[in-house]
Amino acid sequence: MAIKRMTKGDMPRSLGTYNPVGHVLVALPNDALAQEARQALRDIGFDEEDLLLYTADEENAQMEHMLAHASQLSGFGYEVTLMRRYQALAREGCGWLLVYAPDAPHAERVTEVARRFGARSAVKYHWLAVEDLL
Repeated sequence: MAIKRMTKGDMPRSLGTYNPVGHVLVALPNDALAQEARQALRDIGFDEEDLLLYTADEENAQMEHMLAHASQLSGFGYEVTLMRRYQALAREGCGWLLVYAPDAPHAERVTEVARRFGARSAVKYHWLAVEDLL
C-alpha cells in the first residue's frame, strides 16, 4: 500500500487519533526555528511538498480539536498520550514540521536536522506503530 503525502488540510486519523503514516512530526523550540529547520531540509534535498509547517497556535488548535473527538478506545493508547504531549509543547510555543519521510534514510535525515535545531520531539509514524526518534 502506498504512503500518501499529507497536505496542510489533511488530518489523518486512526480511531480519532493523529496518524500521519510515512511522516515525521517534529516539534522545534519556536516557530522561527521551525522555519529555519524547514529550509535546512530543503537544502538537503526535501521537496517543498514534503514539508508542512505549523505554528504553535495551529498545532494547539488541531490537537485540541482531535482530542475532543478521539474515540473512547483511543484513550488507552500511546497515540492519545502523544497528542497530549504535542498540545503541551504547542502551548509552550513550539513550532512544528510534518515531514514526508517514507523510509529509514529519509527519517534519519529529518532526525539529524531536528537535533541540529534543538527539537523537543520527533516522532515517525509507521503503519502499526509510532517511533520516538529523539
